[in-house]
Amino acid sequence: MSTIRAAVVQAAPVGFDRERSIDRVRTLAVEAAASGAGLIVFPEAFVPAYPRGLDFGARVGWRTPAGRDWFQRYWDQAVAVPGPAASAIGEAAREASALLVVGVIERDGGTLYCSVLFFGPDGALLGKHRKLMPTAAERLVWGFGDGSTMPVLDTPAGRLGAAICWENYMPLLRMHLYAQGVQIYCAPTADHRDGWTATMRHVALEGRCFVLSCNQFTRRSDYPDDYPIEGDLKPDDVLSRGGSCIVDPLGRLLAGPDFEGPCILAADLDLGLIPRAKYDFDVVGHYARPDVFRLLVDTRPKPVVEVAELGAFREPGAAGGQSGDDLRARPLPGEANDRGSD
Repeated sequence: MSTIRAAVVQAAPVGFDRERSIDRVRTLAVEAAASGAGLIVFPEAFVPAYPRGLDFGARVGWRTPAGRDWFQRYWDQAVAVPGPAASAIGEAAREASALLVVGVIERDGGTLYCSVLFFGPDGALLGKHRKLMPTAAERLVWGFGDGSTMPVLDTPAGRLGAAICWENYMPLLRMHLYAQGVQIYCAPTADHRDGWTATMRHVALEGRCFVLSCNQFTRRSDYPDDYPIEGDLKPDDVLSRGGSCIVDPLGRLLAGPDFEGPCILAADLDLGLIPRAKYDFDVVGHYARPDVFRLLVDTRPKPVVEVAELGAFREPGAAGGQSGDDLRARPLPGEANDRGSD
């Protein structure tokens, strides 16, 4: 079994500024790698920001023009995947020669998603996870992920997966990650409460895996001057106080939690500890009871529109007909049609 040095970066982006936030990812990733880290984790929504305290002008029954303007600003600074911004984050991974796990706000059409992107040391995008369940007012501005982006990836560091913030309170999601053999469980978050550390230690004990939790440390000055947050806040007032930590498979804290300011926490992860920890508890193995409990997980993508050829459908059993499962795709406008004209 191998040992890898991992780091969690507790810092602030340049709020609502995608390019400068990506520059900060690059600088901090290189700094973490200089200490020997081969795996580096950044917080939830690091690029371009976690919109703490912003209501986007939403009330029951109405939305304000100013709120729509702020949503457009947020949308403008989000990350298309794939796209130039995602490639730039991959370049940061390449410069650091490290695995990079970064929380971003992903833009897909008119919808934003709270996502985690995984990059290899060569800068290649290895996969992504979209937050399944945005919490409370996050649902005003973030869409819901589906089961197609819940991977556990084989990497040079081990089997790597992620759950974002309060997804870590979803036991069935955790069970799915455990069943995929997650060894290094990343938990980018925006939760800076004292109780979060207990959750991370529980996840590590439950999954018998290493847990890397990472939160932003932000001040009012990390957001735009015209950011409409309530209260008479001074530039140095803290909005998110961090609490990042690294936990081993027996629930022991290897680093953190840190609530004091920006920092990079690092620890050596001995993957050989995982089977030793599972000796007396394997939640998807000898400690499971599949005769009593079973989990069904649907990992199929859920597109809103599926196009089928007009006239291809026949009722099952009809002469010359075919079932709905046999529908043929209809070419989209501009695509070649090798069947000739209708």
